[in-house]
Amino acid sequence: MDYDKLAELLFPNITKTPEDYEKEYPPRDLPEGAMVTRMAPSPTGFIHLGNLYGALADERLAHTTGGVCFLRIEDTDEKREVEGAVPVLLDTLSYFGISFDEGANKDGESGAYGPYTQSKRAEIYQAMVKHLIRQGKAYPCFMTEEELDEIREEQKAAKLDPGIYGSYARHRDLTYEEVEARIKAGEEFVIRLRSNGDASRYFKVSDAIRGTISMPENVQDVVILKKTGLPTYHFAHVVDDHLMRTTHVVRGEEWMASVPIHVQLFEAMGWPVPVFCHNTVLMKIDEETGQKRKLSKRKDPELSLEYYKKQGYFPEAVREYLMTILNSDYEEWRIANPDADYRTFAFSPSKMSDSGTLFDLSKLNDVSKDVLARKSAEEIYDFMTGWAEEYHPDLYRLFTENKDMLLKVFDIDRGGEKPRKDLVYAEQIFEFIKYFFDDHFVYESEWPAEVSAEDRREILRRYIEGYDPSDDNQAWFEKIRGITADMGYAVKPKDFKKDPDMYKGHVGHVSGVVRIAVTGRASSPDLWTVQQIMGPDMVRSRIEKAMER
Repeated sequence: MDYDKLAELLFPNITKTPEDYEKEYPPRDLPEGAMVTRMAPSPTGFIHLGNLYGALADERLAHTTGGVCFLRIEDTDEKREVEGAVPVLLDTLSYFGISFDEGANKDGESGAYGPYTQSKRAEIYQAMVKHLIRQGKAYPCFMTEEELDEIREEQKAAKLDPGIYGSYARHRDLTYEEVEARIKAGEEFVIRLRSNGDASRYFKVSDAIRGTISMPENVQDVVILKKTGLPTYHFAHVVDDHLMRTTHVVRGEEWMASVPIHVQLFEAMGWPVPVFCHNTVLMKIDEETGQKRKLSKRKDPELSLEYYKKQGYFPEAVREYLMTILNSDYEEWRIANPDADYRTFAFSPSKMSDSGTLFDLSKLNDVSKDVLARKSAEEIYDFMTGWAEEYHPDLYRLFTENKDMLLKVFDIDRGGEKPRKDLVYAEQIFEFIKYFFDDHFVYESEWPAEVSAEDRREILRRYIEGYDPSDDNQAWFEKIRGITADMGYAVKPKDFKKDPDMYKGHVGHVSGVVRIAVTGRASSPDLWTVQQIMGPDMVRSRIEKAMER
């Protein structure tokens, strides 16, 4: 077979060679040890937590080492592409603080190693395929879908591995004349790799997370170029990762089965194999079975990143939590460095998990409490307002019209050695503070069982009679204590506990009546502070309404 002649027959319009592209995309001028990573999503319209998890690892590996992180759009699977998916992807990643040094962006692309959208790189892939044809390492395959189905059924019946290999690679050794005749007859073809693998031989490859991996060689004559002239994922990413000078490929462990194919393709092209970093899938404990399972798009709303935006999680909180599950020693580092920028942490692939990573929403909420405890009232207000503008326009107006009051609300117990840690995400925060607004006020707690309805009204009558908004906290509480003693309740809870028959209840039950009347809840921040923010008119109105219940 004259492979040069075959290459010209198949790709008459391709004139560039791999050497031309090596010059066009030279090795990057970076410090020793600098990593080049990429996020390479398909524009399917659904960006999920796993994407952010991987993107954060890409970004940290590159920027921790003084390297480059770029965004490549892998859109060669036309059937799965969703219109408008790329802008959504960019907006969402930006929202969570993921930045790229080059690649696809809102204005198109930037960087010297583009195009960064695979559908724009067809000529590059075809030049590389032509090179493989010229070397006898690839060949055209004209098998129809019917023939492929027939082979699949035959292999299934014989309980053989599926695929095109050995005797099933029917067009592997067509003559030049046979190929030429089929093309002239208008038959469509794909290009397959001519595998030289042997399943009995094993090779080793480096994985920065899992160490050295030993796997059997690939024997499949996989498709590398489709009938459309666009490459398959396998070939496209090999070409792109080489020409874009990717040093570390971060991807999910589901791709480990494809490593033999990818290594074989790198070697067929004569290119070095990048360092693989196969991270784990995100899992959760199933509420029904109590067992670990993979996060599901159908079952778990928390898989979608839109969930966190709509609930109103601070992007920093989600990112901070992902850091704790990406690197095993991050949580310990954060405890020792509570105010440090997360980017100063020495991120390492060797500290990433090599077994199922457990995603725990409760743990995320705990991390979020810590993050919000370090935020100022102004930062929380600004975030809440932005969230409301996008997801709750009715609340947006409420927030903007009551900025001064809300700043005071968010400032309650903020700062100091033990700042409050009861704020988690926007939806929860509004539920937590909504009693400050009459239109959203509801009674959520039952009155203290130790206080009769008659006593409750009398407590509230005496309270409003003596209420003076100019009282400081101590003077205010002394009045509560006075009502407590006058009505036969213990001023000290320990006295009631010691001799419950002597008292109706204690001061906590009396103040609880006032608290529920004012806030609708048995638990709230410091009640005197709450009332100072509400103002006397609202406090009196709440007490009067409660007396009628």
